[in-house]
Amino acid sequence: MNRISKQVRDTPASGIRALANAAWAHPGAVHLEFGEPDFATPAHIVEAADVAARAGHTRYGPSAGLPALREAVVAKLARDNGLTATMNNVVVTAGGVGALTAAYKVLLEPGDDILVPDPGWTNFTTIATMLGATAKGYRLIEEDNFGPDYDHLASLVGPRTKAILVNSPANPVGYQWTAGQLAELGAWANEHGLCVISDECYDQLWLDEPATTFTVAAPETPAVTVFSLSKSYAMTGWRLGYAVTGGPGADQLGAGLARVQEATASCVSTPTQHAGIAALSGPQDAVAEMRVAYRERRDVAVERAAALGLKAARPAGAFYLWLTDHSITDSAGFALDLLRDQGVALAPGIAFGAAGESRMRLSLAARPEDIDLGLSELAAALNVRPT
Repeated sequence: MNRISKQVRDTPASGIRALANAAWAHPGAVHLEFGEPDFATPAHIVEAADVAARAGHTRYGPSAGLPALREAVVAKLARDNGLTATMNNVVVTAGGVGALTAAYKVLLEPGDDILVPDPGWTNFTTIATMLGATAKGYRLIEEDNFGPDYDHLASLVGPRTKAILVNSPANPVGYQWTAGQLAELGAWANEHGLCVISDECYDQLWLDEPATTFTVAAPETPAVTVFSLSKSYAMTGWRLGYAVTGGPGADQLGAGLARVQEATASCVSTPTQHAGIAALSGPQDAVAEMRVAYRERRDVAVERAAALGLKAARPAGAFYLWLTDHSITDSAGFALDLLRDQGVALAPGIAFGAAGESRMRLSLAARPEDIDLGLSELAAALNVRPT
């Protein structure tokens, strides 16, 4: 008798994690597969958690998050995102993926559909599968700043379609939608009666111009916006994020997210929440310094890729280089071969959806010399000619 639920059996393993597991077993591998900052968590954030724990702040907190942290989120949204919110709109979660999962649980029932970008982060699909829902990938138009193909979107909408997910700045491509693109998507969602889930985990890692928050661009669209401290504050292992509800029904959505949090996690670690207060309310110098470093790495990597004859999309945000070569017909197999033969770990494009085949994702959250080595070895493996 199979005791494992169908939803779990149907949920595929992450293609990124599969490659990472192989890389960890490969001594001396150059790790360019993960989106993890190579910076340390700023000292004042670590100290805040230490002080909180030593002071005895180790007990349960409210399911939606400590009031002081939710107030810090409200202030951060006004300061950095131009978004007016209240504490009722904020729920603190275990990382951005915790916020995404809560949003999916609030909006989707088994048998429902959600529209997700293709290519897009693998968990956009796997969370839906785990809940017995279906994620349908929508095409992006590269010539239109990777905006959605609305004809294709319309063909995907059915009676069980409940939501559409947007991601800007985007993983893995690095595009950043304009305010106009976000407003247009919001109007389209309203026409089709859909709620928007906006993944903005890279909101502070814009590389050219500040990113626009979805609810600022489309205030009349019901939305759950997902943020994370993992990338902007180099806090991946702390597992701290938050969801913000906006548009019509925002308070009801917020209450629903809190109910999910109560049932699935009780609350986020209390010392970690104190670290979050320090991160959002304290000095922001480290965020700016990391942004500058990623911008410099982006510029050098794009130039180097072009010199090697590699085709790369110039990212406007996040910290990835999306590389295309149509001679790659099995990106997962190619990534394993590259690891075995050259000792370089890149994420295979197929891990991000069907549109990712023939592509590879290289993380810019790594040492510049490793990035250069990764590009050089990729070019050698592909036998491309320098320009």
